[in-house]
Amino acid sequence: MKILLRILGGLVALLFLLFIGAYLLYNEPLPEGTSGPEADRLARKMMAAVHSGDLDNTDILTWTFNGSHHYLWDRKRNLVEVVWRENKVLLNLDEWEKGKAYDGGEEVTDRGTLDKKRGKAWEIFCNDSFWFIAPTKAFDEGVQRSVVKQEDGSDALLVTYTSGGVTPGDSYLWLMNANGLPYAFKLWVSIIPIGGIKATWSDWKTLKSGLKVATVHELGPVPLTITETASGTKFQELGRSGDPFAAVL
Repeated sequence: MKILLRILGGLVALLFLLFIGAYLLYNEPLPEGTSGPEADRLARKMMAAVHSGDLDNTDILTWTFNGSHHYLWDRKRNLVEVVWRENKVLLNLDEWEKGKAYDGGEEVTDRGTLDKKRGKAWEIFCNDSFWFIAPTKAFDEGVQRSVVKQEDGSDALLVTYTSGGVTPGDSYLWLMNANGLPYAFKLWVSIIPIGGIKATWSDWKTLKSGLKVATVHELGPVPLTITETASGTKFQELGRSGDPFAAVL
């Protein structure tokens, strides 16, 4: 027993040392930028590159995040269907209490369980929709923008979300090509203890509405994929019959 405890203790110590080493090697401090008209200009350039204006004309979006989270988003009525494993949750973002959850096809009626499933659905929707349309959110309420000069002389856009979502205070440094199309960003976020980790934005696809979305990300060694992307004005265009949100209206 003592030998086992020593082995476990050694493994914990090794993991701790590896983390400290990775932190010292890869951690970057949050850069300081310059806010003002130039930052706003760069943000608008990025948004134009992804046809952000077409998002306003996009009534319905659907996508799958990393093969496991499936979404149907009625932007016009502010309704979201979130499906993962045996769970399906219908969120009414304007009238939260109308939201419903289903487990294995059966409606969840226990209030505590319902609240947990709705909360989980909202949490993963915030995260996964960000990976889907983040470049369009540079002028959301509570966003701070600044320009950070890079070593090669190019300008990068530092965006900090002071409110909204589930992790306010997160910052992202957008790296983009000459046309303003992002190819990566660096993250300073609460859920990752090492600052400045880079995530790629690649394999861009243009939806029917005109909006451009990146479908492949590499967050360090972790691949994140976005598949089954589509947009439309009617549910029938996306292979759905009737109104999927009738139960939460």
